[in-house]
Amino acid sequence: MDVLQRTPDNSCEDSSILETVTAVAAGKPLSCPNHDGNVMEFYCQSCETAMCHECTEGEHAEHPTVPLKDVVEQHKSSLQTQLEAVKQRLPELDSALSFLSEILQDLTNEKVSIEEDIHATFDELQKTLNVRKSVLLMELEVTYGVKQKVLQAQLDALLQGQESIRSSCNFTEQALNHGTETEVLLVKKQMGDRLNELAVQEFPLQPQENDQLEFVVETEGLKKSIHNLGTIITTNAVAYETVATGEGLRQCVIGHPTSVTITTKDKDGELVKTGNACLSAEIASPDGSVVDGEILDNKNGTYDFLYTIQKEQKEGDFTLTLRLYDQHIKGSPFKLRVVKPTDLSPTSDGVKRRVKSPGSGHVKQKAVKRPASMYSTGKRKENPIEDDLIFRVGM
Repeated sequence: MDVLQRTPDNSCEDSSILETVTAVAAGKPLSCPNHDGNVMEFYCQSCETAMCHECTEGEHAEHPTVPLKDVVEQHKSSLQTQLEAVKQRLPELDSALSFLSEILQDLTNEKVSIEEDIHATFDELQKTLNVRKSVLLMELEVTYGVKQKVLQAQLDALLQGQESIRSSCNFTEQALNHGTETEVLLVKKQMGDRLNELAVQEFPLQPQENDQLEFVVETEGLKKSIHNLGTIITTNAVAYETVATGEGLRQCVIGHPTSVTITTKDKDGELVKTGNACLSAEIASPDGSVVDGEILDNKNGTYDFLYTIQKEQKEGDFTLTLRLYDQHIKGSPFKLRVVKPTDLSPTSDGVKRRVKSPGSGHVKQKAVKRPASMYSTGKRKENPIEDDLIFRVGM
């Protein structure tokens, strides 16, 4: 019965009603709240409530009443039917829950894997930076050592020469100023040659090395590269909203390049404007063989599937399957009719179909169906703006 339908706002009332129905179903008598002691044996269909015999003669006298037990049985049967219908939803919910849990687990696993990759990548970069740092410090030490050795040797030679001149000069001056005639003669004999040598001796007066040591490094480009290093790639595209358009969905001609445009959309049906979605396409022939094709990412949320049925294939009904993240997009799988060039009708031959070439980058974001032109169908013109006819000569 309708009053048994439970909502969050009347749960207490529903609980009482449920107890009433349970009691009736168990054969227990129900007492009328308006007439103490009277058993409620009737049901008012207008008011949708149980009542006693006295109620039927009072306020419900003008209302149609039926035995309460009959109504309960009817509603039990109706509820049982509704219950069975609702329980049939459980398998699909179980399947969806399982599939969603699997996707969530895969998402978590991908996150963990990417975290590990990020740490490994930057740890490796840090190691590379540390190695380069050590190499530069070592190179600096070696270069400094070579230059320092030359300058230090020159410095030592000059200091030694300076000391020789000073000691010889001091000794000679001491003898000249304070020595006896005999001592002067002895000094002249001992120091004359030495002073002559020192007077003409060549010393390394000019620096034999320079002090240049510079560290040149260009970090702006590296900083920019590091700033932009790595990208997290994903889309919000879902398969059940993603659509495919193009003549190649329904029919193609053997040996002729054919294309299909896939437009990815998110859960709200809005266009996804970035690329890199995981798309797969497969064409199966009646004998089970698979036809290869190529998916081109236009980087704007649309993709072109380009394929050619080779001449060794026979005409017939093929199957085109388009999947996004391993799930069928809207309408997939598609029934694809493959025909020979000679099977084209005169109308089809007379109207040149425009098939997108593999190099074409033009993609329509939305597929808008317009009435055909009067010249392409032979019918009376219904659309004042011709769709594909640009220029016509003759009839």
